[in-house]
Order: sequence, then C-alpha cells, then structure tokens
Amino acid sequence: MPPGGLTGRVIRANDTAIMTDTIAVTSLPAGVASAGAPAVFARGLTKRFGAVTAIDRVDLEVPHGTIFAILGPNGAGKTTLMRMLATLARPDAGAATVMGHDLLTAPGEVRGCIAMTGQFASLDEDLTGRENLVLLARLWGFRGRAAWARADDLLAAFDLADAARRQVRTYSGGMRRRLDIAASLVVTPGLLFLDEPTTGLDPKARQGVWRMIRGLASSGVTILLTTQYLEEADQLAARIAVIDHGRKIAEGTSRELKAATGSGFLHVTLADTGQLEAARGQLARLLGAPVQHSPEGGALSGPVASAVEANRVLGALTAAGIEIAGFSMGSPSLEEVFFALTGNAEAAPEEGGR
Repeated sequence: MPPGGLTGRVIRANDTAIMTDTIAVTSLPAGVASAGAPAVFARGLTKRFGAVTAIDRVDLEVPHGTIFAILGPNGAGKTTLMRMLATLARPDAGAATVMGHDLLTAPGEVRGCIAMTGQFASLDEDLTGRENLVLLARLWGFRGRAAWARADDLLAAFDLADAARRQVRTYSGGMRRRLDIAASLVVTPGLLFLDEPTTGLDPKARQGVWRMIRGLASSGVTILLTTQYLEEADQLAARIAVIDHGRKIAEGTSRELKAATGSGFLHVTLADTGQLEAARGQLARLLGAPVQHSPEGGALSGPVASAVEANRVLGALTAAGIEIAGFSMGSPSLEEVFFALTGNAEAAPEEGGR
C-alpha cells in the first residue's frame, strides 16, 4: 500500500481524464476531511531573498474540491508562493495550514497529501512513458503487477496508451505535460499544485490539459495552479488571486474581478495613430483612470461607469480634435482587469496563446 493509505484508479469518461469517486477508500491523511476547513489557509506569508521581498504578507484561502488560480506576470512571485505551500521553501513570516496540517510544524504530513508538478517536465527522457510511471509507482510502494497496472491505467486516462512504449524524448510538448501530470497522480493527492501547467504548449495541447484539469477537479481533487495566461485563469478557476510584485492585489471570481473595474469598458479606435499619445492623455484625464492601448497602437480602452459617461467622453475627445474611427462599449476582459488593477501594461500576463 502506498504511503498514507491512498488508492484509486483513473478512468476515461467523455474523452476527459477523471479520477473515480472511490479514490482513497481506505484512510485519508489526518486533516484532509476536516469539516469546514479549507484545503489551504494562509495568513501573512512572506519570503525574502536578501533585500528582495519575493512574497509580501499574502493571505490565501482555497476551498476543497475547487480550482484556484494564482495569476500574475513573470517574476510576480507565483512560483515562490507555490513552493512555500508545498514545503519546498520556508516562509520568513506568516503561517499556513495545508490539508489541515501546519506548514511549519508538520511538513511531512503536508507532503503526504499533496502532489506538485513544476513548470518543466521532470521525466527521464531515455525511458518510455510506461517505464517512467512504473518507476514512480514502485517508489510509492506498488509491487509487481500492481505497478504496471497503475501505469497502464494512468496512460489510458491521459490518452497516452498508444505512446506507452516510446521513449519520452520522442513525445510532443503536450504529451510530456500530460505524462508529467499523470506522474503526480500515481498516488492520488488531496491537493495538486500545478505551476504554469501549459507554459510553452500550442493552443490544441493547452485545451487538452485544460480538459484534464477540469476532470480532476470534478472528481474532488483540489487544484491550486499558477498561470500567466489570462484566458487560462478565466476558463478554469472558480476563484483567482492576482499577484503583482509579491503582493496579492485582488481576489475573486472572474466575474467579480471584472465587475470591480466598473460597469463597462470603452474601446476607442483612432483614425490617426499619430494622435495616440494626445488621445491617451485626454482619455485618462476624462476617465480618471489608467488607459490601455492595444499592441497595434490604434485602439485605446478604459473603464466607464455608464453609457452616459461614455457619450460625454467621446464628445470631449472630438471637441479636443481627436479623430475617432470607431468605438464600442462592453464588459472588460480579464486582461483589462489586470491592467486596471496594476496600472502597468508592461506587467500584463499573456492572453490566450500569445
């Protein structure tokens, strides 16, 4: 029996990898099923590297059985926060419990009920996919045919059975990512940490990983993921925490975060891009808020409270000699929310696969 008494199998349903409802039918690690207790509860977590504060007094609360995303650009501190919660880095201040266990006083118990997949696949490229999983199954305590059976179940669940006997070096990026996550589930965890699970994948492979993550969550596995892809957080997460320069600057559902920036966003397309800076300055003054411009440079956007305000702003731009080619008003994207929260277009994470 693997450590912690965890057992289970993976099946396929509707072309999505999911875990059965009978995972961990023997004994869950102590604290996992604590009534009402969140899977992760952190207060004031802080981590410093010399004079640099990588994580600054972050509070976090992740309910059981949900997908919770930590969103932020490169260098925001997402991975450092994840490493602390996974017991791989010790906080300099603050406290936390993970699956009911104290992060500082019971790190062994925490490790017994979590799994983590980093940004880069931790696989032996000279072994086949099946051999990688069998090796890990044996390390977890599976013996004889049980190790091979567990590997075959995972390969089937993650749509890798046809490639089971190929060396991992021949796998595509999406296949490696699926195998890496499968390796984290040899013993089914209560909490799965995914650090930027789709970094470097093409859109099709990313969609496949998203289906797999949704399937795991539907089985009751709590998932805490970091991402720099705005679309990923929007598509997957029940709640999103926005991290910038080591601090949590906002948290909520995607809808709540969008609503926090105002009732709508005004999008203005300029007829003459040479007027960009003048228009941007005027629009920021009129809206009283930071203004975002598109990468192409011909469109500006910012939060407005109502259609009446939008009409007033457009009239003022025209009166100032700004030639407008087109305009629209709609709900803000998560990208626009991030920009409104940080006021820094350069820090904005990537949208979709860009």
